[in-house]
Amino acid sequence: MKKLLTTAAATALLFVAQPEPVFASKTIDVASTFPKNMVFLGEGAENLSKLLSEVSDGKFNLKVYGAGELVPPLEVFNAVSTGAVQAGWDWIGYWGGTVPVTGLMGAMPFGPTPEVFLGWMWEGGGREILQKAYDPFNVQVFPCHLTAPEPGGWFNKEINSVDDFKGLKMRISGLGGKVLNNLGASTQLIAGGEIFVALERGRIEATEFSLPIIDQSLGFQNVAKYYYFPGWHQPSSWNSLIMNKDVYNKLSDLEKEQLEVACKANVVYTMSVAPAAQIPVLEKFKAAGTDVRRFPPQVLQALKAESAKVLAAEAKNDPLFKEAYESLLNYMNSVNQWHNLQSLSTN
Repeated sequence: MKKLLTTAAATALLFVAQPEPVFASKTIDVASTFPKNMVFLGEGAENLSKLLSEVSDGKFNLKVYGAGELVPPLEVFNAVSTGAVQAGWDWIGYWGGTVPVTGLMGAMPFGPTPEVFLGWMWEGGGREILQKAYDPFNVQVFPCHLTAPEPGGWFNKEINSVDDFKGLKMRISGLGGKVLNNLGASTQLIAGGEIFVALERGRIEATEFSLPIIDQSLGFQNVAKYYYFPGWHQPSSWNSLIMNKDVYNKLSDLEKEQLEVACKANVVYTMSVAPAAQIPVLEKFKAAGTDVRRFPPQVLQALKAESAKVLAAEAKNDPLFKEAYESLLNYMNSVNQWHNLQSLSTN
């Protein structure tokens, strides 16, 4: 009996002394459409990676590669779709030529403010429609970065009337480009890291890209004179993490949940850091000679009218675009009723 007890005790001690099982860490490669350390946009992917590592105790990580390191920036979606790379970091609207509804999902001209766009995307059905559009391409999507209203762009000529857009060579992305094309401009999509050279060499005469703090890092203030507001084409815009579905389906339920948590935390980060950082940059621009202006009212009116035509045409041509557009308009109308009731205006 004594021998049996001793054996049992030794077995119990051995069991207690064993270290906890070590789970292998997982790292997923992410091809970004932005230079890796680009202020805010590129950093958004790095911050998401940091958050994911924190919530997973270092067991689930993203390795972010800058634009062009794995694939050309505007080929990221196709590379993720085919499995050539595991995941990507993008501005959603880049893929409008392949998936029309992404033009709306990236940014709607004269569309919702960031908080309204956020509510619709995560709780109002937007993400479900976007995923439905990506399913045929074997891509899982996570809207993880929401950008505040952007400027209208950099110009080397004054915009005093809508006729000033005629013949204008401009880099602009998304549905805003279609609007300006209808008004006589000649627009093109150029990746962020290539815009400065195109503007400097006269390949384009104007450009929009992102927030002032980001535009400053790209040096646009050195090659363009006029900086126009507001960003009618992108009053708010979404970046996302996209992942090949075969890669996503191999994640555990816990890893999928960790990715969701990190993604939502990254949205909070992007919503909170952007607004206050812009005015000091604008003051620097003005001091250095940049002419900061607003588009004249008649120009904004013409842009708004043409935007409505473009949105209606896109909805007519694509069922998912139509579904998303009607859903977003209904959501905006409902939220605006609430905001009107809560308005503190005394006028």
